[in-house]
Amino acid sequence: MRAAIDIGTNTVLLLAAEVNDGVISPIHEEHRVPRLGKGVDTDKNINEAATQRVTLALKEYKDLLLRDFPDLESVVVTATSAVRDARNREEFMQSVKKETGFTIRLLSGTEEAEWTAYGALSVLGGVPQNRLIIDIGGGSTEVAALSGMKITDAHSFDMGSVRFTERFLRDDPPKKEQISACRKGIENLLNNRPFDIKKGAVLVGVAGTVTTLAGISLGLTEYQPEKLNGYVLTLESIRSVIERFSVTHSQKMLKEHPVYLKGRADIFMAGMLILEGLMEQFDIQKLIASTGGIRHGAILKAQKKRH
Repeated sequence: MRAAIDIGTNTVLLLAAEVNDGVISPIHEEHRVPRLGKGVDTDKNINEAATQRVTLALKEYKDLLLRDFPDLESVVVTATSAVRDARNREEFMQSVKKETGFTIRLLSGTEEAEWTAYGALSVLGGVPQNRLIIDIGGGSTEVAALSGMKITDAHSFDMGSVRFTERFLRDDPPKKEQISACRKGIENLLNNRPFDIKKGAVLVGVAGTVTTLAGISLGLTEYQPEKLNGYVLTLESIRSVIERFSVTHSQKMLKEHPVYLKGRADIFMAGMLILEGLMEQFDIQKLIASTGGIRHGAILKAQKKRH
């Protein structure tokens, strides 16, 4: 039995799972939305209120793990874009250790892409060999190309749903010129770091933007990973949701889809625009959803180290 906690720009995610011969069997999952990265794109610092929100979530997770999983072997705690970008990252990590006892492993952009890729595939079966994994986070977006289980290219782009909402989409719903500026910002970043994509590559997407789109498309009223994993989203269907959000206030959409949009309704548009831009850039019309991610990859990494 192992556990992993992923401190992201928008969310803090917990996974407790059993691992047997490299196969992960999730036992318990939790998520909180403390939005650690609020204002980091502009201020380059994690503020005290955000630190307290994340610390509270970590304390709740620690209590849960001690209570429900006394046989737990290890807990890996990772942090990504918001912490990487913050000038006061060392102070933040020291504060977390003092308050919770958790030592944070700060992932590089490349590590984040690699761990996400392995985690994404750990919950899917039968995905073809030539794969492209994308992870749209709050502060950054990771892309990893795989041939078999070997990563051939990986990169972290400084664009995410929180970062680009704060930078471009200031109104709710956003103005047409704001959406155009956001699309242009996405296009510029992607053009500056091309990927050599093999013909016939299968695109796999993880994280909140993708799972929320899948949940909305399926009409789910609760989080059901078994239905989300492997669900196929098309570029056409993503564009239709973008169209709805471009003329509707996020709070109205939240009322329609409370389970999937809670804590992300106001940043969902930016995530969808990034996803659209990636699919256009790679000329791929379909995407397979995965509920796997960094925390799954972290557990697999911990298992490998043990052996």
